[in-house]
Amino acid sequence: MKVSLENVATKESVRVDVHSHIVGLGLGPTGAPLPMGSGLVGQQNAREAAGIAVELIRAKKLAGKAILFAGPPGTGKTALALGIAKELGDNVPFSMLVGSEVYSAEVKKTEVLMEHLRRSIGLRIKEKKEVYEGEVTEFTPVEADGAIGGYEKTISHVILGLKTVKGTKSLKLDSTIHEMLQKERVAVGDVIYIEANSGAVKRVGRSDSYATQFDLEAEEYVPLPKGDVHKKKEIVQDITLHDLDVANAKPQGGQDIVSMMNQLGKPTKTEITDKLRTEVDKVVNRFLESGVAELVPGVLFIDEVHMLDIECFSFLNRALESSLAPIVVFATNRGKCAIRGTEIVAPHGVPVDLLDRLVIIKTMPYSKEEIAEIVKIRAKIEDITLDDGAVDKLSTVGAQRSLRYAIQLLTPASILAKFSYGAETVVQDHIDELINDENPLFLNARQSAAIMKEQGGYLQ
Repeated sequence: MKVSLENVATKESVRVDVHSHIVGLGLGPTGAPLPMGSGLVGQQNAREAAGIAVELIRAKKLAGKAILFAGPPGTGKTALALGIAKELGDNVPFSMLVGSEVYSAEVKKTEVLMEHLRRSIGLRIKEKKEVYEGEVTEFTPVEADGAIGGYEKTISHVILGLKTVKGTKSLKLDSTIHEMLQKERVAVGDVIYIEANSGAVKRVGRSDSYATQFDLEAEEYVPLPKGDVHKKKEIVQDITLHDLDVANAKPQGGQDIVSMMNQLGKPTKTEITDKLRTEVDKVVNRFLESGVAELVPGVLFIDEVHMLDIECFSFLNRALESSLAPIVVFATNRGKCAIRGTEIVAPHGVPVDLLDRLVIIKTMPYSKEEIAEIVKIRAKIEDITLDDGAVDKLSTVGAQRSLRYAIQLLTPASILAKFSYGAETVVQDHIDELINDENPLFLNARQSAAIMKEQGGYLQ
């Protein structure tokens, strides 16, 4: 089986969610946690422990082990896992999985876990390649008569002009490279490079000489390349093992109508075989030994780990012993409970043999003062103005009920203040109107359960 590292498509996705403001663990120069920092508040012991774990990961001394965040709901377990990923660097792969996601009707449980494990293992490939690089000054497709004559025209070749600081060069390129140029949407004024061996085209960005007066726009501007147009350049490509698996698992069927219809009839979700992964690993190991590539162990965060069953835990036990294993971070809000699929009761619902491998970090409930600071951070992110009375009321609600419930009241309170009272600032009366005991607009979980119980509903 031939495994290729060429033409692996990678996609960057921007995560925007309730934890998008987390930029690290908020540690000082000595590793001591700051009261507030990097978007995190409180949990100083847990953050300091996570910082030590980060240093172990960097020193590659956490192999075969994993981290478990254990604590009540709403105590920042997910935020701490994201903080670890940020501390390790923006280019470190981070994959997130909830325990219940493994129970899919399409693929096996172990296949879901293996896919996420390999999504969390990065590979930084550094190669010196012969390239043509520069700003596009001319892009002229040359047409020729078709094979059958008549009015049919085909692209015979392309005249491409490239410019650098040192000089310019005109290239005559094959028609297949024209298709790649079109795929990259290359136009005059773009900075590109073309690999001499494979003909692969990469659009780097727009030349900064075309920069406009706008403060914000979608285009990325880059400086004019230095040196000659034809040069040797170190190309760095960040991919994951899953990217390699998918790239080499794509069917190589024909282009006729029968082949295309057969591909359309196949299920969209398919399992990647162990044989293919073994071949990919052999190629990766060969690149690692030759120094061409560097392994970048990422972070796999599995929330609600108690939802996994005994088969998943057995699989993870073996996966952690692999030389190509990422850093696995578990999180749970359970104490002692039965291991799913058995009647054995274990701490956190995790088998003891796997629990022995874990570095366990405890998270504690937030104090009222810490909740007040979190409310202020979230209000700033959501562009909501609160007075001191509203902050005090929400922090009291967070301490008595839950932090998540208090945070969820921010936007409804802002809308109520703006449309019902014409106010730009949320005050305590607006919060009281939302959650008053007599006729609340929004119930919390305890109120809802109590009402259902009194009315003989489905919550007994």
